Amino acid sequence: MGKKAIFNWSSGKDSALSLYKIMNDDSYEVQCLLTSISEQYQRISMHGVRVELLEQQAKSIGIPLVKIEMPEMPTMESYEKSMTEILTSLKEKGASYSIFGDIFLDDLRKYREDKLNELGLKAVFPLWKMDTSELIKEFLSLGFKTIVTCVNEKYLDKSFAGRVIDEKFLADLPSNVDPCGENGEFHTFAFDGPIFDKPIKFEIGEVVHKKYTAPKQDDDSDYQCKTDDKKPFDTGFWYCDLLPIK
Repeated sequence: MGKKAIFNWSSGKDSALSLYKIMNDDSYEVQCLLTSISEQYQRISMHGVRVELLEQQAKSIGIPLVKIEMPEMPTMESYEKSMTEILTSLKEKGASYSIFGDIFLDDLRKYREDKLNELGLKAVFPLWKMDTSELIKEFLSLGFKTIVTCVNEKYLDKSFAGRVIDEKFLADLPSNVDPCGENGEFHTFAFDGPIFDKPIKFEIGEVVHKKYTAPKQDDDSDYQCKTDDKKPFDTGFWYCDLLPIK
């Protein structure tokens, strides 16, 4: 029996590949997928994916889903309070590890580790410091499929939203964009691959623009959006809506 763990599930490709590696490692037993969602919009934070599709993912993967509902723009204080409550509850049920799909961004890793240490939990990063060009190749070679649901307009234009990641997509990325979007350039929704019992079905809806403004507090701990900007939300995003097929 492996060590009991929480898996921090974003619904995207990095989470999918990280979970794949954990599911093929007897060291851990994943108790649940933990996902932050917008309380107001019932969508995955930053990815913009509808909760219905998130629930279909969890069902197809076969691991229980735990959702954390957050206000649209939570303060650091409210975010940490909600996370502490749910993580404490999961620890009481036996979890001792918390797994993430992060690849680099040392400040983000330190933030996660410090907060988890306060609760007596240990952080695990299966993809840490791996070459992102190789990771996306591995992801595709394993048979995973993922679609871009959100792009940061500082890096990519509207045309990238709603595209399935393939060799053509990677070739079209500007040289300053990480192939895994690890700096917050884009976010994805994984809909097929070896961790799923069956593909997640959806239709592509409209692409909309949304502008965010930075939280009032000057805090560079990035808790929702992977980015290299000190104030991550002073920009706009293009979101591609995915419509569940019943």
